[in-house]
Amino acid sequence: MGLGHIGLPLAVQYASRGHDVLGVDIDTGLVDTLNRGESPHVDEQALVDRVPDLVAAGRLRATTWRDPSGFGDAETVVVIVPVVVDAERQIEFGPIDAATRDVARNLGSGALVIYETTLPVGTTRDRFGPMLAAGSGRTLDQDLFLAFSPERVLVGRVLLDLRRYPKIVGGTSEESARRAVAFYEAALEEGTEVRAVASAEAAEMVKLAETTYRDINIAYANELARFASRQAIDVTEVIEAANSQPYSHIHQPGVGVGGHCIPVYPHFLFNDDPDMRIPPLAREINQGMGAFTIDMIEDRLGSLDGQPVLVLGIAYRGDVREDAFSSAFPLRDELLAAGARVYGHDPYFDAEHLRRLGFEPYDLDHPETIRVAVLQAAHEAYLEMDPGAIPGLKLFVDGRNAIDRDRFERAGIGYVGIGR
Repeated sequence: MGLGHIGLPLAVQYASRGHDVLGVDIDTGLVDTLNRGESPHVDEQALVDRVPDLVAAGRLRATTWRDPSGFGDAETVVVIVPVVVDAERQIEFGPIDAATRDVARNLGSGALVIYETTLPVGTTRDRFGPMLAAGSGRTLDQDLFLAFSPERVLVGRVLLDLRRYPKIVGGTSEESARRAVAFYEAALEEGTEVRAVASAEAAEMVKLAETTYRDINIAYANELARFASRQAIDVTEVIEAANSQPYSHIHQPGVGVGGHCIPVYPHFLFNDDPDMRIPPLAREINQGMGAFTIDMIEDRLGSLDGQPVLVLGIAYRGDVREDAFSSAFPLRDELLAAGARVYGHDPYFDAEHLRRLGFEPYDLDHPETIRVAVLQAAHEAYLEMDPGAIPGLKLFVDGRNAIDRDRFERAGIGYVGIGR
C-alpha cells in the first residue's frame, strides 16, 4: 500500500526475490505508468532497470487504492502510506487511516499486515489493530497478524540500504513477530539481518530514536556553528578535528533541515509528552537557521529591502527531486520578511513548480543581476559553479559548507558558510 519513493523500491525488492507483488496507490497516473512496464520514479537507477522485466514476468503489477482487485489473496500487506504533520505540526493520520480501512475490507484470513510508515509509539497496536479487526471481522493475533518494521532507507538508494542495515521488526504478539521475521527473511536479500525486538511499540520507538538523534545532533552542530561565527573560527575544521576522536560523531551544520523524516518525526515523540525537553529545543534551533542566515547576510551587506536574492536548490537535500519540508521554505519566508525579491533555481524543478512554491524562477542560461546567492541544496550541478555565472553577485552564502570558498574570493565575491 503506497508506491512512493520508498514503497515502489520495496515492491521491486520483494518481486525480485520471486514473490508476486500487487502495488496499490491512489495515483492513477503512477499505476498506469508502472503497468506499462516503466518506473514512475527515476531517482534510483535500479528501479528503472528492474521494473520492465518484473512487470513483463507478471511478478509486479499495480492497481488503484479504491480498486484493490486481487487484494484478498495477499498473504502479507505492507503499508507505507505517508504520515506527516500539518502547518501547526499536528499529526495527520487521514491518508493512512483510509488505507487501513481499505486493507481491512479486503483482508484474507491469516494475513499479516506490516506497517513501515513511521508512527507514534503505540499506533500500530492501539489505533490500527482495532481498525483492522473491526473492518475485517477477524481477531488480532488469531486469524489476523500485525507488526511494525521501520523503513531505514534514503530516497535514491533504497535497494542498497535494504541490504546494508538490519531490518527491525516488532509484533503485537510473538506469533505476529515470528511471521514478520519470516516474511522479511524471504523478501530481502540473503544475508540481510532481520532483528526482532520485544514489541511493535519498541520497533516504533527505534525509528523515532534514530531520526530524532540526527535532529538533535544537527542542532548541536548548528549551535557550534553560531558560536564559531562569533569567534571567527571555521566550525568545519573544528568538527573534523573533534571527530578524529572515536567517541565524537558531530554532524554538519546547515541552513536548515528538510525532508520527510527529520523535521517531522521528532513531533511523534514530543507532541503529547511535555516531559520531553531536548527534542523540541533541537527542532526550534534547526527551524531558526533561516533567520540566522538572513542576519548573517545583513551583517555583511546591510538591509535586503528590495534586493534580489537567489536560493540555489529548492529540494530538501542534494540531488533528489523532492521538496518535502525543505528548509528552502523558511529561508524564503525570512527573505520575504526582510523585503528581498526572492528568486529560486533548481535543476530538478521547472519554472511553474518554483512559482507555485513562492519563488521567482531564475534562469542560469539567461541570468539576471543578483546581489546574494544562498546554496540551500548541494546539488552536484552547483558544486563547480563558475562564480561569474551570476552577474552582480556580492555575496555567496554556502548554506551546506559544500563549495570551495577560494573560487569565489579569487573572483572578488564575498563568501560565508554556516559557521565559517
